[in-house]
Amino acid sequence: MVIALDTQRLKAGLADRYLIGRRIGTGGMAVVYLAQDLRHDRNVAIKVLRPEVSGAVGAERFLREIQIVAQLQHPNILTLHDSGEVDGWLYYVMPYVDGESLRGRLNREKQLPIVEAVRITQEVADALDSAHRHGVVHRDIKPENILLEEGHAVVADFGIASAVTAASGEHVTEEDVALGTAAYMSPEQGSGSQLDARSDLYSLGCVSYEMLTGQPPFVGSDPRAIIARHMVDPAPPMTTVRPDVPTAVTTAVMKALSKEAADRFATLREFSDALEESGLVRQPAAAKSIAVLPFANMSPDPEDGFLADGITEEIINALTKIDGLRVAARTSAFAFKDKNADVRAIGGHLSVRSVLEGSVRKAGNRIRITAQLVDVADGYHLWSERYDRDLEDVFAIQDEIAENIMRSLEVILGEDKTVDKAPTVDVKAYEYYLRGRQFFHQTRKKRLRFAREMFTKAIEIDPEYALAHAGVADCCSLLNMHYPSTENDLEQADSASRKALELAPDLAEAHAARGFALWQMRSVDEAIMEFETAIRLDPKQFEAHYFYARARFEQGELGKAAELFERASQVQEDYQASFFAAQSYVGLGRDGDAQAAYRKALQVAQEHLELNPDDPRAATMCAVAACRVGQKAEGLEWAERALAIDPDDGGVRYNVACLYALEGEPEKAITCLEDALRRGFANKDWIAQDPDLESIRDDARFQALIAAVPDRT
Repeated sequence: MVIALDTQRLKAGLADRYLIGRRIGTGGMAVVYLAQDLRHDRNVAIKVLRPEVSGAVGAERFLREIQIVAQLQHPNILTLHDSGEVDGWLYYVMPYVDGESLRGRLNREKQLPIVEAVRITQEVADALDSAHRHGVVHRDIKPENILLEEGHAVVADFGIASAVTAASGEHVTEEDVALGTAAYMSPEQGSGSQLDARSDLYSLGCVSYEMLTGQPPFVGSDPRAIIARHMVDPAPPMTTVRPDVPTAVTTAVMKALSKEAADRFATLREFSDALEESGLVRQPAAAKSIAVLPFANMSPDPEDGFLADGITEEIINALTKIDGLRVAARTSAFAFKDKNADVRAIGGHLSVRSVLEGSVRKAGNRIRITAQLVDVADGYHLWSERYDRDLEDVFAIQDEIAENIMRSLEVILGEDKTVDKAPTVDVKAYEYYLRGRQFFHQTRKKRLRFAREMFTKAIEIDPEYALAHAGVADCCSLLNMHYPSTENDLEQADSASRKALELAPDLAEAHAARGFALWQMRSVDEAIMEFETAIRLDPKQFEAHYFYARARFEQGELGKAAELFERASQVQEDYQASFFAAQSYVGLGRDGDAQAAYRKALQVAQEHLELNPDDPRAATMCAVAACRVGQKAEGLEWAERALAIDPDDGGVRYNVACLYALEGEPEKAITCLEDALRRGFANKDWIAQDPDLESIRDDARFQALIAAVPDRT
């Protein structure tokens, strides 16, 4: 039974905040009013749940769910300003969009231009992908819920579609059918099954189909007949109605409309990427934005691939320090390594205006580097060059490339803004340093030792190579943090970080290394001073933020740790920073933030594993993150993969122990933790703060194990 709203009582109940105006929308579950926000002097739309819906949902549950939705911040999502309860009615407040919905546009034009239909689909896909990474599924994607604001798509009604459904626990209600959404329901939604992000993907496929052909893929005499067709009938080919739709677009849309969720794209990002293959580029990104793709290794020896990767990373680092230039993250750019993708598609995927690509060929003591800067919008070369030099000239070549890019993009720099010069003049020392950085990133015991060896070889060639000394210090600090031993790692960290600072007192990396070493030595105040000095010298120095965050986490200062981990992940897209930000949020009880960070960590770690399939640390973090976001089967598979890669590493065993603790397997968790400690993992402070182990902390066996771990001095 539908109960009428008492508009006068509603106006009276909200009179101190909002001046309720005319009714601008009516649906099966809610009524929408145009209103004036008295505090901020702006027009807003207030959506009020019908009394019978409010009663079924319950205020406390609804408002708790709506808080999660309110955290969504994306240019293509209609944000929530406010929510609450008045006289038994639940409501929430959104910006008022003075434009039409996609439904209004389709009612007038039936079919949209192909380029515009693809662009709108991609903008909605971006919005949904962002929401899914925050743990929110929309559940009611349809043209009525896509608003067109200055030509761009804005997705509305996350509140009523996800919060009401999540709060009530119902999947398909009579009200849903009455709203006429059957035309866009996934088969699993129509059958009342559990929904995930792929249901939204199916619904967006239906909307895209309608924009291109003029009608949804399935029509019928009544809503239930339409739902039945979604479950059984194949979608009619789009080219029958519109033969000029590009093959890449039809293929992508039809995949999105697969009956089985497992046969669709895994994410909305993948759907958007598939549409990019059509060559229909979205609105150009900011002019001063660039992605540096991994330079191809053209050397006869495949082992020289580290040099090509190292040169790429050095150029990224140099460009990142330029004010006003947005540089795509290394992880995002390296996802295109060894892939023959069109630069226009890459530009759309990474939202950049220009792309730098190139190659490196080393032969004896000679090196050839080619580089070309391409404008994504039209595919034309902005600049290109080939360098045939002695290997010793590699530093000058990197400087020239960066400076030419600056000129080509017309980046206006201050007088003191110049490209950083090479920190060593010896190319052989530089090669060893690059090899060290390559292995340092993997943070496993064996790899850290090898990285330290490479940095040491660089120092033997060039004793004044400050970055190499800082690299030795960081390796030793990490080894001492996770694998305390009798190898005097802490003493080496102390002496190497001192030497780095002595050689380069203004080098951010040296101060970060010194801070990390001091923290391990329990010189807390001095360590904080060094970390903050490093960040002041170079706000975009990843290790300074990341090591500082690790230190704060160990001390139980989870709020500060979360802030620093987030800043680290903004400086450099890194799965570990996002993962530990999530861990910090769990400890703080900020579940919504934790879910978003876990999803980001999972995505970035999976991209990392595509390039580094033998990295068990990334696999273990995928395992924990997947379980944290409800993907238990996938998480357990990642754990098995991690153990298969490196069964003897204590850090890997520790992370798998965390997974078992999370999944309610105390016996396996404690056995795995015991194995981790036996194999050298001994960071007692970290174990004390790790939220993943909460389920076993009261177990006597756990307490006995931890009591046996020596305190660090």
